Amino acid sequence: MPTNVEIKARVDRLETLLPVIAALADAGPEHVVQDDTFFSCEGGRLKLRALRDDHGVLIYYRRADELGPKTSFYVHSETSDPDGLRSVLALAYGESGRVRKRRMVFRIGQARIHLDRVDGLGDFLELEVGVEDGLEPDAATSEAHRLVAAFGIEAGAMVSGAYVDLLSALASDSTRGHDARTT
Repeated sequence: MPTNVEIKARVDRLETLLPVIAALADAGPEHVVQDDTFFSCEGGRLKLRALRDDHGVLIYYRRADELGPKTSFYVHSETSDPDGLRSVLALAYGESGRVRKRRMVFRIGQARIHLDRVDGLGDFLELEVGVEDGLEPDAATSEAHRLVAAFGIEAGAMVSGAYVDLLSALASDSTRGHDARTT
């Protein structure tokens, strides 16, 4: 199963981080609009990522919800009918959340760098170092730490869960009169 070491962090403004990452990048930016629908799933997460009306990707992954670098195992399958597949999965499993974002993708070595503007949440950096081609998990974790330091990301900016979790917490807190974006 393909594996990444991942880090996610909240950033004040993508525009501040953009020149730092662009100066280090081997490739990018690629601009992508993503509409992720999450479905109830035991033992991991199941999401359908709609990229266009005629192209989507169904992704199953397992990843610990912890701060800092974490290993993510995933498998995916492409579809030419994301809306139809979303309807079937919603009936079968039930939708558990939806995340819409605009993403700039860069590549630095074996790392994919995502600068995300997430509807309802704000700006984030997501970094994925592929554990492939002989790169060991410890080396991928070291590379993730090195890049985070190069980008000037502080430990306090790290995020432990998925965007769908943050949106769920925000909705829950707003019903109680709190703002999860500031906690």
